[in-house]
Amino acid sequence: MRINVVGTSGSGKTTFARQIAQRCNIPYIEMDALFWQPNWAKSTDEEFFPRLEKALSSDNWVLDGNYQRTQPIKWRRVQTVVYLDLPFRVVLYRMIRRCLVRGLKREELWAGNRETFWKHLLTRDSMILWTISSFPKLRRRYATAFATPEYSHIRFVRLRSRKETADFIEHGLMDLQPG
Repeated sequence: MRINVVGTSGSGKTTFARQIAQRCNIPYIEMDALFWQPNWAKSTDEEFFPRLEKALSSDNWVLDGNYQRTQPIKWRRVQTVVYLDLPFRVVLYRMIRRCLVRGLKREELWAGNRETFWKHLLTRDSMILWTISSFPKLRRRYATAFATPEYSHIRFVRLRSRKETADFIEHGLMDLQPG
């Protein structure tokens, strides 16, 4: 079973992907952990792509993350793409809450990096601003990708509410199990 969970920042990709991996007892792969280096340095494609290919070389995994430039790599062998397309108000609320919690707690994320409260309010790198600007673009991009003949081998699942995500974890995973 090879699944890629996608959606805008704040949609719940990480939590949802971890739940699937745990429920199916298969490895969970977080793209941000493969991409980010210490001091918020971005990996080059020459560094990032081989790490991603290696992580996806097994027969079973749940990957969380978008990174459009990696789509040919991750969708080459993927069987199912789950798109968390929750309402904007839910996503924005989650992002604001996440930024506040991570900023106040100084939670360590990837490669020793920590988010700061001020970064999310006072800089162009704000995840809140990123969520606002990327939300409509991502919707258009996935609608197009789902209709592309190149990806006809992929089962696309679009979940639009918290209830649909909970139902998928509870019952939809059975449809993905082989045999």
